[in-house]
Amino acid sequence: MSYFLRGAGALAVTPPGRDLRIDALRGLALLIIFINHMPGNVVSAAMPHNFGFSDAADIFVLLAGVSATLAYGSVLDRRGLAIGALRIGGRIWTLYIAHIAVFVIVCGVVARAVTRTQNPLYIEAINIQPFFNDTLSALVDALTLTYQPHYLDILPLYIVLLAAFPLIYRAVRISPALTLLASVLVWQVAVFFHLNLPNTGAAGWFFNPFAWQLVFTIGVVIGRGLQLGVAVPRSALITAAAIGFLVFSALVKVSTGNPFGLAFLNDWIDSLQLGSDKTNLAWVRVLHLAALAWLFIRLVPRDSAMVQGRVGRSLAVMGRHSLEVFCAGIVLAIIGQIILAETYFALGVQLLVCVGGVTILVGLGNFLSWYQSIALHGSAGKPAPALPASVPRS
Repeated sequence: MSYFLRGAGALAVTPPGRDLRIDALRGLALLIIFINHMPGNVVSAAMPHNFGFSDAADIFVLLAGVSATLAYGSVLDRRGLAIGALRIGGRIWTLYIAHIAVFVIVCGVVARAVTRTQNPLYIEAINIQPFFNDTLSALVDALTLTYQPHYLDILPLYIVLLAAFPLIYRAVRISPALTLLASVLVWQVAVFFHLNLPNTGAAGWFFNPFAWQLVFTIGVVIGRGLQLGVAVPRSALITAAAIGFLVFSALVKVSTGNPFGLAFLNDWIDSLQLGSDKTNLAWVRVLHLAALAWLFIRLVPRDSAMVQGRVGRSLAVMGRHSLEVFCAGIVLAIIGQIILAETYFALGVQLLVCVGGVTILVGLGNFLSWYQSIALHGSAGKPAPALPASVPRS
């Protein structure tokens, strides 16, 4: 409790060993995001967003906050704001270049598809009409992050959140509770006054940074707790409430009507089944994510077989190279959408595209780890040392 009130800001921080749970969960989120970015495929029906109010995007942004704290928090503590800002600025530049590169590649992929198939609907599906209607203006808007086609809105969010990280981290060091309260206030003020950043051809950023900073801040609070070795309180009441809320959300999402038979809940249940507000971060998304985070931290220890086994290690390898795998996943998902549409969503093709994409992404993660070991040690036989976790988005 003292951590949430005072933040233990004066304590010296010794960076903990790498937590494979973070890498494995991030790797899993990458695969889910890849599948979800190909709407209409049969595998997406089994993805978590069909059984709860939050999805992989919420988990990814939460982990972004955790990872930013573990990667840069100790740098800010030991070497000050100037050096920390330089490190963070370098990462932001990398994210920015990656975003622009993916933007150009996706435009090229869609242009090629339209040329080959004579189907202009692919341009509308990805929302890159501005690029073809007024290329120069669209490029300028893309460079200033004020134009974001569909599926290319996660890295801009992370860039903005990472730029705000030093301020959020300093506040968390003083008082996590007050920081969370301020974050909630910013979120609700943005929702009430419809505050968002501009996005060409849309009402604003799909991931409103003024709202999604709350998820990132929760991640920073969790990351700071990991830094300090804060033990999670054993509360049967909170655990039962978390389980109850997850069961409630699953019942609502899988039911075709009101599963509780209470007439006064009909309109609310209908709105939840249609989908919770993702742009401005509906309350139920936050509560669902908080319940998932609590149960994961309480029930999955650092040395859990879930993350130490073969599948967990494969996911962790992907998670350690999240930016590269994420960017590749975006491009593969766009290609997958085109293939599925051209084959009329044949079941076999759906399964082949999903399995093939997952295989490529897992293979990419393993290749990058092998290459990293070669670059650092000059020999594939020597393992690479643990590096600070770093997440892109969304």
